[in-house]
Amino acid sequence: MNYAIIEASGKQFWIQEGSFYDFDYVPLEPGDKITFNKILLLNHNGKIKIGTPCVQEIKIHGTILRHFYDKKVIIYKDKPKKQARSKRGYRRFLTRIKINEVVSE
Repeated sequence: MNYAIIEASGKQFWIQEGSFYDFDYVPLEPGDKITFNKILLLNHNGKIKIGTPCVQEIKIHGTILRHFYDKKVIIYKDKPKKQARSKRGYRRFLTRIKINEVVSE
């Protein structure tokens, strides 16, 4: 099982080649190529490379598939005995990216 752990959008993702993942909005058009440089760990056929803090000789290439809104998250606050209620919600704007290949330089 080949996988990598990368840092993108301020979070860490466990990714595999050929899969797609949802990141926070990336300001590129669908169909554009993207390269991830911050690879924290790489497992290739059982050989593990751990970066300090990043593995320098590895790059991961992906393609932007689409932009979309996530499911709505509802925030409900209630103060007991005060009749003070507040209901708000928001939807995150996400980008779906397909991981094409892991390239070593």
